[in-house]
Amino acid sequence: MSFLHKILRPGHVVLDLDVSSKKRVFEQVGLLAENDYQIARSKVTDSLFDREKLGSTGLGQGVAIPHGRIKGLKEAVGIFVRLKAAIPFDAPDGKPVQLLFVLLVPDHASELHLQILGELAELFCSRALREQLLQSADPDQVYRMLSGQE
Repeated sequence: MSFLHKILRPGHVVLDLDVSSKKRVFEQVGLLAENDYQIARSKVTDSLFDREKLGSTGLGQGVAIPHGRIKGLKEAVGIFVRLKAAIPFDAPDGKPVQLLFVLLVPDHASELHLQILGELAELFCSRALREQLLQSADPDQVYRMLSGQE
């Protein structure tokens, strides 16, 4: 069963974000979450950084899946970000990251959290998909690709 179509909204596809660091990416994601879910951006950025301290969420091949638990969040939220230029992310292959799928889950959603992470890791194993995500100029098309509607 696919969870991505349930957690990713069309408005949560950000293409060509011009930032130079993890910190700036996390701040922008925090701002989006604050505007859409009324959760303080600092909660989001702190949660994402706390997880990064345990080890990089970079998968390799230019992809990262930063994730964190957010107290007060009612349901899992996905935000896809394609960066204008790749940034260092301490990925296992040493390559910088340009494609990020940020996952925010309620603080009690352990099993769901792991299922979604597994689905994301499997999805981003596809070289063809990664290339399509890097090339598409249409956020709606990217949304359809990620949510299994294309």
